[in-house]
Amino acid sequence: MATLSNFKNGLIAFLATFPCILFYLCFLHNIHNEDHNSLWNWCNNHPILLANIMFFLNVNVLFWFIALLQSNLHWMIGLYWMVIPVMLLHFYANLPMAQYNQLRSWIVTILTWIWSIRMIHSYFRRENWQLGVKQDWRYTDMSNQYGKNWWWISFFAIYLSQQVLQMGICLPLYIIHSVDKPLIFLDFVAIAICLSGITIAFYADTELHNFITKNQKLQQLGQPMVPILDKGLWCYSRHPNYLGEQLWWWGLALFGWNLGQNWIFIGALINSICLGYVTMLVEKKMVRQNYRADAYKLYQNNTFVWIPWFNFSSNEKNKKKN
Repeated sequence: MATLSNFKNGLIAFLATFPCILFYLCFLHNIHNEDHNSLWNWCNNHPILLANIMFFLNVNVLFWFIALLQSNLHWMIGLYWMVIPVMLLHFYANLPMAQYNQLRSWIVTILTWIWSIRMIHSYFRRENWQLGVKQDWRYTDMSNQYGKNWWWISFFAIYLSQQVLQMGICLPLYIIHSVDKPLIFLDFVAIAICLSGITIAFYADTELHNFITKNQKLQQLGQPMVPILDKGLWCYSRHPNYLGEQLWWWGLALFGWNLGQNWIFIGALINSICLGYVTMLVEKKMVRQNYRADAYKLYQNNTFVWIPWFNFSSNEKNKKKN
């Protein structure tokens, strides 16, 4: 039964964005065949607005409707958070009016695919390789908070808000494919930042996954669980996975800044502010759990939130005291 449900949800997720993909392919076909009617000309002249309309109709409206049919289970937007940047990358790169440095485009394309594959792998590993079983815990908390009104509030709280955020942080992908300038030194700095972010997030998520898996086994054996993860990267930062994710988006924004767009960091800044709020929610959740509250408060006092710093883990400090 679980396999059948997994297949069904996988098929839904695979087919969900076909409407916008088919429309985009139709647009490209007609433009290349010089069918310059008013619709295709408008699409050609307003690529960012077109991308937002497609996002609104295909992701916001359709995904929301699918979630309502699945008993208000909003799992698909989390999966596509990792896929939409790749789709936007190829959307902007293949526009008839696109102009760009080929090498920079290849570099950003490879980096974006690596980022997406890492995120998807982490997602499926966290979800035990299942689709549509559960949603983000924050959505569950909000559904409990808003009760019977959640069905319509969810459209704004989950989908419309994520459109603003994701379209904003992905604007560097448009700039990269609309300005043709040779690579400069700062492009290589951006590459280093992006790769550092991907690498840090990968190792942090792997360490977190191993920690959770170990605690699940201890719980099954009826043994006390380890209250906090303060080893590896988590010894230097309380949220190294968030740090890695932020480095990725700031590195991507640097590519756009290198092309003369000083405003391009706004998306990454807003994303960092939102993740700061999420960090507070996560930490409040941690201290509400009795078995780890005291240990986590000590961890908060001894370890920085995001920016890493050389530090001993709590267990190592206790050993030194003894």
